[in-house]
Amino acid sequence: MFKGVFITQKDKKSVASVVELNDDQLPEGDVLVEVHYSTLNYKDGLAITGKSPVVRSFPMVPGIDLVGKVLQSDSERFSEGDFVILNGFGVGEMHWGGLAEKARLKSDWLIPLPKGIDAKQSMAIGTAGYTAMLSVLALEKQGVTPGSGEILVTGANGGVGSFAIRLLNRLGYQVVASTGRMAESDYLKNLGASDIIDRNTLSEPGKPLQKERWAGVIDCVGSHTLANACASTKYGGVVTACGLAQGMDFPASVAPFILRGVKLIGIDSVMRPLTDRIEAWQRLSELLQAEDVDSMSDEIGLEDVVDTAYKLLDGKIRGRVVVKVKAQ
Repeated sequence: MFKGVFITQKDKKSVASVVELNDDQLPEGDVLVEVHYSTLNYKDGLAITGKSPVVRSFPMVPGIDLVGKVLQSDSERFSEGDFVILNGFGVGEMHWGGLAEKARLKSDWLIPLPKGIDAKQSMAIGTAGYTAMLSVLALEKQGVTPGSGEILVTGANGGVGSFAIRLLNRLGYQVVASTGRMAESDYLKNLGASDIIDRNTLSEPGKPLQKERWAGVIDCVGSHTLANACASTKYGGVVTACGLAQGMDFPASVAPFILRGVKLIGIDSVMRPLTDRIEAWQRLSELLQAEDVDSMSDEIGLEDVVDTAYKLLDGKIRGRVVVKVKAQ
């Protein structure tokens, strides 16, 4: 028997609680993992609260991130005792995820825990830090350098935004953070933002072309915010889109792309190829220091997950939530 957060449906509504589960309930996979830590992401919050149809099949164990020790492996890539990380691949949506003490997974979804990062730190980074790193890599590969100009990060107080600011700062970029919580300005400046702007300056409908300012953008918000970011990006600039906190819509014009040569790049962290995953995690292990990770995360236990999920969706959580899964 092992404990896990378990989501069922009753009267077409999601019901989540911590229950005892049996090994024979675990889904198919060629690697059995003893989960040490997981996380609570925005997508996990939607799944647990039922506020969006994230879960594709019931019952479900949520948790799109996990790190743990291999207990059993039928894969040549991993052996008993190896520590592995998982991000995405529909885990926590279509396949039981990391918010339980055990997980049975496909080896193709796993990568080794990089040297220089311990298990807890890897989940403090999690999908948020991994997505932020993919976004930064996209800017780099499109030729955006620290000398190119200011980089805008929207949704700056969230997990992705927080890591994006820190990573960009470590690489020498000048970062402007957009947030709806101006009271958190000191937190964002400590991460490395040189300037803070209120999200209201970007979140309302704007002109198709605006004054050129940004050399690059990491957008975690979508909707009008993404449209305005594109409209105010400099000639030849690059905008990465990795979130939809404001909405999935994109009420924009083609003008920035045609008249200014702006590039809009989608950042997928769910189905990313193995080589991209390894590259991103290697860079994370090189750029982030222990104090970076610790300052952006708080730890909770499995029993706290459901209540914390509601707080997360209400905008009451800053940075990352690490879930200690394995009882010590």
